[in-house]
Amino acid sequence: MELEALVHGENAEHVFDNILRWDRYPELAPHVRETTVHSTLPDPRGSSSWALHFRSGLLRWTEDETFDREKLRIGFSQSDGDFDEFSGTWQVEQQGDDVSVRFSCEFDFGIPSLESILDPIAQRVIRETIAWAVTGLFEKVELLGEIELPATAAPSATSGEG
Repeated sequence: MELEALVHGENAEHVFDNILRWDRYPELAPHVRETTVHSTLPDPRGSSSWALHFRSGLLRWTEDETFDREKLRIGFSQSDGDFDEFSGTWQVEQQGDDVSVRFSCEFDFGIPSLESILDPIAQRVIRETIAWAVTGLFEKVELLGEIELPATAAPSATSGEG
């Protein structure tokens, strides 16, 4: 699963630093119930726990992250949680006056008989979460590919921010 966006008029390092502000995601994306950041930059490795609204309950996991500021890349993989497997990357790249942001992940619930039901829902929830977060973090964002956010607005990205 992938999501790509173009952030207009920004610096790639600034975008990188803000993308990994997992603590802000609950205010940016309505699917995110909570995030807990255990460790983050300036350490090259981080860890965070997530809870997303999923079907009639919560989807929970803890992930280990690697931060490569030089390559503007964030890698993550589940260390504990509801997925059987969950991993992916964020890649940030300066493109002239704009910044390309590419999120990709792979997941498996480990329940083959429910794959056709659970996977499309999880893909939608994860894609929308990433889209809401990126559009909430930056003023001028163009989502690329086939993604439309529902009319239900995310909580205000500027609430409590100055």
